Amino acid sequence: MSRKLFGTDGVRGTANTYPMTAEMALKLGAAAGRFFRRDGAASGHRVVIGKDTRLSGYMLENALTAGLTSTGMNVLLLGPIPTPAVGFLTRSMRADLGVMISASHNPHQDNGIKFFGPDGFKLSDEAEEEIESILESAPDLAPPEQIGRARRIEDGRGRYQEYAKTTFPAGLRLDGLKVVIDCANGAAYRAAPEVLWELGADVIPVGVSPNGTNINDRCGSTYTQTAAEAVVAHGAHVGICLDGDADRVMILDEHGQVADGDQIMALLATRWAQEGKLRGRTLVATVMSNLGLERHLAAQGLHLERTPVGDRYVVEAMRRGGWNLGGEQSGHIVMTDYATTGDGLIAGLQFLAEMARTDRDASELTRQFATVPQMLKNVRYGEGARPLEAPAVIAAISGAEARMNGKGRLLIRKSGTEPLVRVMAECEDEAMLAEVVGEIVEAVKAAV
Repeated sequence: MSRKLFGTDGVRGTANTYPMTAEMALKLGAAAGRFFRRDGAASGHRVVIGKDTRLSGYMLENALTAGLTSTGMNVLLLGPIPTPAVGFLTRSMRADLGVMISASHNPHQDNGIKFFGPDGFKLSDEAEEEIESILESAPDLAPPEQIGRARRIEDGRGRYQEYAKTTFPAGLRLDGLKVVIDCANGAAYRAAPEVLWELGADVIPVGVSPNGTNINDRCGSTYTQTAAEAVVAHGAHVGICLDGDADRVMILDEHGQVADGDQIMALLATRWAQEGKLRGRTLVATVMSNLGLERHLAAQGLHLERTPVGDRYVVEAMRRGGWNLGGEQSGHIVMTDYATTGDGLIAGLQFLAEMARTDRDASELTRQFATVPQMLKNVRYGEGARPLEAPAVIAAISGAEARMNGKGRLLIRKSGTEPLVRVMAECEDEAMLAEVVGEIVEAVKAAV
C-alpha cells in the first residue's frame, strides 16, 4: 500500500483540522503503540515525546499520551526540545519509540507528528505504511492493569545540551566570539543559547520568547533578516539561525550575509576529507543542492550522492552507503557520527569550531564555492488539485527541458509538507533561467 497520511516528514497539517486533530493524534498514538508492542510483552515498553513551542502542542501531546498509554506504553514527556534531541534521547533512554510534535519551519497554525524508532532514526516508509494499516482496524487496547503510565522528564533538555557540547572539539573554546543565535521562538530557545554561553561565546539571543503563536514568525532559518540586523547592530562575528524544531541551520557572516546548507556542507566535507574522516569520500545531498557544490567536490576528488528531497531520504542513503555526512540546501545537516537526524545546533557548533581553529572570518568560511544561478518559485494549490497532470503544465515542462538541454537543470515537484508545487531550475544563462521558470509557474497557476 502507499502512504496516505504520512508525508516526507511525518504527519503534518493545520492544527484542529484533519489530520492534525486530537482524535487523529489519539488514534495515531494507539496505532504506534500497537506497532511497537508486537513482541507481545505486557509491560516495559516506553516512548519519549518532545514538542516545539506551538500552542497546539499541548492538545496533541495529551492526545498522543492517551493513545499510547491505552495500549500499555509508558510515556516520558520531555516538553519543548529540539527534534534531534528526541532522536538522541530515544536511544539514550532505551525507549521503543520517540515522537516529536512539530511542523518544523511552518507557521504556528500548522503542526506535525514525527516518529523515531528505538535506534533514534526516523521510521522507514514501510514502518509508516504499517502504522497506517493499523489505523484502519480497531485499537488493541491493554487490559486495565496494563494501561501505561505517563510522567514528565525534567532533565531531558539538560542531557541533550551536555551531549551537544561533547561534539565540540576538546581544547577549543568560543572565548572572544560574539555570536547571534536566532532560535525562531521554537524548540531550542533555551538549549542553544545556554550551550553557546557554556562554551565561552558572547551570546546575543534572538527569537527566544515563544508565546505559542510566534514560532518562525519573522525569525529563524526561513527569515534571516532579523538575525542579520542583529549581527550588524551588535558587531557580531557570526549568526546562527535555527528553525522551529532546530533541525535546520543557516549561517550568517559578520556582514549579515546568508550561507545555506550547501556552503556549510562544502566546508565540512572539505575539512573532514582532509582529516580522513569523510567516509567513502562522499557527501549525500538532495536534487535541490546547487550544481556548484557538485563541481566543488569533484575538483577535490570527492563524490556527491543525490537523493530525493527530504532529510529522511538523505539519512537512508547515508545508512545504506555507510557515509557519515549529508544534508539539504535548506539547512538540514546530518552528521551520523553525532546525530541520527539533522541537528542545527551541532552543525552550528562545527562551523564555530572551524572559526576557532582557523581564526578566519565567517565570510571566508561561508564562501566555499561559486553557485550556479538557481531560481526556486512555489505555487500553492487547493485540496484535490493535480496541477502537474495538466496537459499545459506537462507541455511547459517539456519545452523548458528542451531549451535547457545541456545548459542546466530543471526540477519540478510537489512539496511533501505543504500544498505547493516547487519549480526549481539552474542555468548559467540567467535570462533563460528566469524565462523557463516563469513559463512553468504561469502554466501551473493557470492549472490550479
